[in-house]
Amino acid sequence: MKPIITLASVVLALASVTVQADPIVIKFSHVVTEDTPKGNGAVLFKRLVEERLPGQVVVEVYPNSTLLRDADELEALRKNEVQLLAPSLANFQKYTKQLQIFDLPFLFDDQDSVDRFQKRAKGKQLLRSMESSGIVGLAFWHNGLKQLSATRPLRRPSDAAGLTFRIQQSSVIEAQFAQIGASSRMLPFSEVFGALQNGTVKGAENPWSNIYSKKLHTLQPYITESNHGVLDYMLVSNSSFWYSLPHSIRVVLEGIVDEVTYSVNQQAEALNKAERERVRQAGTSEIITLTAEEREAWRNAMRPVWKQFEAEIGPDIVKAAETVNRKQQNQ
Repeated sequence: MKPIITLASVVLALASVTVQADPIVIKFSHVVTEDTPKGNGAVLFKRLVEERLPGQVVVEVYPNSTLLRDADELEALRKNEVQLLAPSLANFQKYTKQLQIFDLPFLFDDQDSVDRFQKRAKGKQLLRSMESSGIVGLAFWHNGLKQLSATRPLRRPSDAAGLTFRIQQSSVIEAQFAQIGASSRMLPFSEVFGALQNGTVKGAENPWSNIYSKKLHTLQPYITESNHGVLDYMLVSNSSFWYSLPHSIRVVLEGIVDEVTYSVNQQAEALNKAERERVRQAGTSEIITLTAEEREAWRNAMRPVWKQFEAEIGPDIVKAAETVNRKQQNQ
């Protein structure tokens, strides 16, 4: 006996095919150009996803604030209007105080120490610190360690007294400069060159890539290679969206995130080395290399700032960060 095929069964079958054929769309918005490590990372993520999950996931990349401004990104993510962002860690202060660990001055010895911390339990814990606000961290993407630049040489903490520095919107960084007798002014990065040019501020803190790309070295005769703070991004998604993905798809995406993160961080390290060399060759700034004793003097001068924010960040997180330094020193 042949099965009876009704119009309703045909409609249901077609609807099922249609549902299965609709790919998951991931909108990835960021505020930098595509020729940066972050921009390249977004493009690489799109390519790998569409190679490995063809027809299942489509990634739309919106670079250089073409979809959202920096100030609007996170609220759009929380509303699931976009599904991936990679904002600067300073942008998350509204949602968690724990990420202030990366602003604590002279806490980490070097980039290797930062990497060790981010890969260990307490560092990974920070990726989940905003889930109550609908934000899940997927990875840390490097931009570089910060260097101090100014209109006079900064070898000792007291050398900064009386100067005004441009800072990001960060309570920790504001306290950092107050601790050494300097003042600070919160300004958007786009206004830094003009503020240095007209003397509104006398100094700044930036990774080498920012210093060279924005020509800040042409206005700052002295740059101290301090490596005193971390200017990273966090790749984040809407937590409801991310955890609602089919497990088989999410596993593939997590593997791709790991690959892209490695690529982005390698690019960032290479770029900062290259830009440091370009600054040196330009000859407009004296690059000051701190001795071990001079660096320890800066660290000791900044310890009160660590203590000031320890309760907000979490004593266990601060201790974990210090531990990665001690392990390195004992190797």
